[in-house]
Amino acid sequence: QGHLDIDLNDEGRRQAQALAGALAGEHFDVLVSSDLARAAQTAKALGESRDQPLYIDGRLRERCYGGFEGLLYAEIEAHFPKEFAAWQARDVDAELPQGQNRGETFRQFYDRVVPAILGWAEDNPGKSLALVAHGGVLECAYRAALGLPLETPRNFKVLNASINRFIVRDGKLELVSWGEVAHLRPAAMDELG
Repeated sequence: QGHLDIDLNDEGRRQAQALAGALAGEHFDVLVSSDLARAAQTAKALGESRDQPLYIDGRLRERCYGGFEGLLYAEIEAHFPKEFAAWQARDVDAELPQGQNRGETFRQFYDRVVPAILGWAEDNPGKSLALVAHGGVLECAYRAALGLPLETPRNFKVLNASINRFIVRDGKLELVSWGEVAHLRPAAMDELG
């Protein structure tokens, strides 16, 4: 999907409500979202019961995939075989084909996202932040926190509507917990209702 701006579907709305329920008892001082509808709608679900302002930050958008956006993997491979091969080989500086939007290399994406996250922390010292973004943004935060090279395969799961906790210490992200999804299970939903 990348920069394609689509609303949450029924499952996404269910997950957003489950996430809001799971975090209802937790305090956070600042609520920030990507400017894409699917993230902003999730953030609004979190903020509804809190009477808390929602800050929108376009730097937290998903990676822009250019001409890949809106296509299935098989279609990308058929239409853009060279670019697809570089993407699958994890060439972090590979240019993506032009589409409705101009694509970003993975390095450009990482260099946009991580300073944005750290900037929010720097501007809000001692405060707890809830950042609502996308899978690629989470991947960047995870890599930054663990010092993983951009070229290494993604051998960790990035789950929709998961809770992922970080702290910022001395200007660096540190991972606290990853991929909390118990709130998305049907039994958890019954308890939240």
